[in-house]
Amino acid sequence: MDYSVSEQDDIVIISLNGKIMGGPEATEINEKFNQLIDTKKLKIVIDLKNVEWMNSSGLGILIGAVSLFRNNNGQLRIINVSERIQNLLKITKLAGIFETSSSLEEALSSFKN
Repeated sequence: MDYSVSEQDDIVIISLNGKIMGGPEATEINEKFNQLIDTKKLKIVIDLKNVEWMNSSGLGILIGAVSLFRNNNGQLRIINVSERIQNLLKITKLAGIFETSSSLEEALSSFKN
């Protein structure tokens, strides 16, 4: 897994790529989430468009991000969730934890000021 970070207005967009399976990448992305909290970047979109697969460790990364931002008065949206990942969220009964949007534009307009 690798990722890229961009910003539009005051919203940070994190695009994940490849397979989200934990390991050293998990530590790196979690450090990035903490840096965003430290710099008061509290509106986050995670784009899963280029994610091939996600295992339970990958789900753990996303759950940790949701918890971290909620606990710090932040907001997090997930976009471009593939059918495969959506099914994984349903099977694990985690679909309701995440706020998803069908497009970047929808996600950006959904944030409260």
